[in-house]
Amino acid sequence: MSEVINAAVAALSEKISSFADGTAKFVIDGEGAIVMDADGVRAGDDEADVTLTASRETFEGMLNGDVNPTMAFMTGKLKVDGNMGLAMKLGSALS
Repeated sequence: MSEVINAAVAALSEKISSFADGTAKFVIDGEGAIVMDADGVRAGDDEADVTLTASRETFEGMLNGDVNPTMAFMTGKLKVDGNMGLAMKLGSALS
C-alpha cells in the first residue's frame, strides 16, 4: 500500500472518524483509494455511493484546509461520481 494512502487514511480519520450517511470513496490519482463509511476510514477500493477523484496535491489541500472542496469541484480538480448530496456532506465535513 502506498505511503500516501496510509498518511491520507490517518489524516482523514482525524477529521472524520466515521461516515454514517453512506459509503464514500476517495481515489487519489496514481496512489490508490480510501473508503469511508460507518465503520471508519480505511484503504480500499470497495463499491461506494459516491466516488471522489483528485490528484494527490488537491486531496492533501482539502485535508489541510488550503483547498476548498466546492471550488476544487467547480474548477475540475475534483471529480464526483455518484450521490452528489453525499459529496456535499463530505465537502462540509472537510471544510
